Amino acid sequence: MRFNRKGTSKIQFLPTIADESLIPTTAEITAGTDYTEQINAIEGWSLENQPIETPDMASTFVSKIGGDDSAADSSLTFYEDSTLDDIETDLAKGTSGYVVIFSKGNAPDAKGMDVYPVTVVSNSKAYTADNEAAKITVQFTITARPLFNGTVPTAP
Repeated sequence: MRFNRKGTSKIQFLPTIADESLIPTTAEITAGTDYTEQINAIEGWSLENQPIETPDMASTFVSKIGGDDSAADSSLTFYEDSTLDDIETDLAKGTSGYVVIFSKGNAPDAKGMDVYPVTVVSNSKAYTADNEAAKITVQFTITARPLFNGTVPTAP
C-alpha cells in the first residue's frame, strides 16, 4: 500500500548502539532524541556506487561492474528554537552517534529501520532576510556501512 513519508517516518539521533549489527535495543531507542517534529528538510541518506568500466577488445560496448560504495553527502535542516539550543549543543560539530530513520514508523516489529553511524561535521545557522522560519543545517559524515531495512525491536 502506498503511503506518505510525512506523518509516518520518524528520525531519531541515538548516542550509542552497542550491537555491531547496528540494531538498537528498545532502551537505546528510548535514550535517543526524536527530532521528527523539528526537521524541515532532509538530504542524502543513501549509498552510492562508483562503477568500474571494464572495456574489452571483443566489443565496442563498455560494460561495468560494481565498484566501491560510498555514502551520499547527508544533512538534516531543523527549525531553530527561539529559546532552546538543543540542536546547537546536542548535535555540535564533532558529535558522533547514529541517525536512525524509521521509514514506516517506529512501532515495534515495523520494517524499514535504517541506521547510519555518523559524525557531525557542520552545524550552521541559516541567515536570511526572507519571510521564513529560522533554520539550522546539520551536516553529517556517514562513518561506516549503514544498516538498511532493519526491524524495529520489541521491548524485552
